[in-house]
Amino acid sequence: MDDDELAELLERFGLSEKETDTYLAILERGESKASAIADAADVSKRYVYSICEELEERGFVEVDDHAVPTVIRPVQPETVVERLTRSVEEIEPELESRFTATERSGEQFEVIKSRQTVIKRIENLLAGAETEVTLSLPAEVLPRIRSTLEATVDRGVLVLLLLGATEGDQDIASLAGTASTVRTWDALVPTMLTVDGRHGLLAPSQILTTSASDTRAIAISQEQLAPVLAGSFLANYWPTAEERYVTTPNELPCTYEGFRSAVFQIALHRATDTRIEASVTGSPVGDRDLPSSLTGEVVDVRQSLVRPVSSTLPIENAFELEVDGERYTVGGTGAFLEDYEAESVTIRALEE
Repeated sequence: MDDDELAELLERFGLSEKETDTYLAILERGESKASAIADAADVSKRYVYSICEELEERGFVEVDDHAVPTVIRPVQPETVVERLTRSVEEIEPELESRFTATERSGEQFEVIKSRQTVIKRIENLLAGAETEVTLSLPAEVLPRIRSTLEATVDRGVLVLLLLGATEGDQDIASLAGTASTVRTWDALVPTMLTVDGRHGLLAPSQILTTSASDTRAIAISQEQLAPVLAGSFLANYWPTAEERYVTTPNELPCTYEGFRSAVFQIALHRATDTRIEASVTGSPVGDRDLPSSLTGEVVDVRQSLVRPVSSTLPIENAFELEVDGERYTVGGTGAFLEDYEAESVTIRALEE
């Protein structure tokens, strides 16, 4: 790096051109008198005193005015860099807390470099969730987003939370309210988030656990890709993790726009031996002569969201209705193996 490039970098930290010239002259000469620095930087001796007061306040030099004549010494470069680094690290969260992102029309992918930005993006996506969230992240990050997760659950959103790199037995009481169900894994899992099948985020977890990490996160807003990310979460990580917490079933009746939310609640109620009736609004799969809505008793459910698992595939979510002696299988958006593709599901308890 030549002098011009170094000077340009120093000016980025707020030094003027003259301050930069003076500081470089001090660095090259070590302990010096003002007159020698003035000659080297081509400025007046009085101006050297003025500049060095500013440089001393910023931590670049030390001015010994007890000596006659006054002596000016450069601070160790390592110390200067440490102070500058601390300043940058201290200002980052303050800038992030004041930053309001505007929606960029048509933008579907974004690379995120900052840990603070990743955490804030996770919180923003959680705050906007309406039906379903899948999330894996290091356990040590949970306290940072706990209140946002709790608010998401309180809105009735299905939240599947996987905590990686857990140390020993996770306190079950501490997990209550953070998700609809929580699983843990000793290994450090990737940070993965999907919201409502439309938005997603993927990152190596080191970006959240290591301050000096040079890894990057990718945020996506594309309905074709977010479900793929959710599928990877459900197929590759969720089945292997240990179930640590499951919420209690919701009071019935209740209507769900998110199909996995309905399947999750059906599984919880069936686990308590509650007989359930479901009314489904949607459309037949393929060219089938079926009505636009079905109502009947739920006689089977296939899912892997909560244990015991009853599906043959990790990503399978479906249930079966008995209507007037006939049985119909119901799936969610994009269903092709089932008889019916549901748009909304209302479940209620059947009276004995």
